[in-house]
Formats: sequence, C-alpha cells, structure tokens
Amino acid sequence: MTQAGLIPLPDLAATARLGIRIAEALRPGDVVALTGGLGAGKTTLARAIIAALGYPGEVPSPSFAIIEVYDPPRISLRVVHADFYRLEDPEEIEELGLDDYRADAALIAEWPEHAGGFAHEAACLSIRMEILENGRVAIVEPGPDWLERGGWT
Repeated sequence: MTQAGLIPLPDLAATARLGIRIAEALRPGDVVALTGGLGAGKTTLARAIIAALGYPGEVPSPSFAIIEVYDPPRISLRVVHADFYRLEDPEEIEELGLDDYRADAALIAEWPEHAGGFAHEAACLSIRMEILENGRVAIVEPGPDWLERGGWT
C-alpha cells in the first residue's frame, strides 16, 4: 500500500462521482474493500459504483444475503457485492464459495476485515469511509495495480 489520499464526500453527488471514477477503472479481479463504521456510507458508495457500471435496477444491501451478483447490461464485467459484517470467522468465506463468485468478476467488499481482508492483493483499492461534521470522507489506499491506473494518490 501507498500513502492514503483523502477524498471529501460532502454530499451524495460527491459519492456518486467517486463511484463513477472507480467504475471507469474497475477490471476483473479487482477488489474495492470498503471499511468504516455503521452508517459511514459503504453501501451508498457500492451502489454508486454498480449504478455507474450501468446496472439499472435496485441494489439492496447484501447484509443478510452476504453476496449479491450483478451483470450490468452495458459492460462485460460481473460485479460481486459482498457484506461480510455477519461473518464470525474469516474461514466462512470458503463455505460461501467466494472464490467461485470472484472468477472473472470484480468484488466490492464491505467489512472486508471480517473476511480476513484483501489489502494484500495487488488489485485492491482500500477505502475507509468516515463521518465528519460536514459530511463524509473517503480515505483511499490503492494497491499496486490501481496505482498503475493513476490518479489515486
């Protein structure tokens, strides 16, 4: 990981713009790891990314299903949206078949630390969401693959 970059998110439009930026750079094998407390905006950013990829439908929080899969119609990139909040042990991701879901897909992972984390992967874009008095902030730490795409620090 490199030095983190701060991106102010004062409103939903700013979150949508960050979602578009991520969607434009997203590739199969990537992980967007979203951390932060409850209500920090992880699901809102995940929805913005999926919408920016062209998915026209509703994007529910995968809190109970744990894993949701999307095939946006305008691109050939399958997206796996996972919320690992309810996992008690990182080994549970094997039971969920996460590796099978990730084949040729991009992963948006909420609460990645509950799944053992993904920051060690070169194609991981780690984003910590924090609530401030005047909105939110995204603290972005790109893995080496994301650094090659530019504009993340």
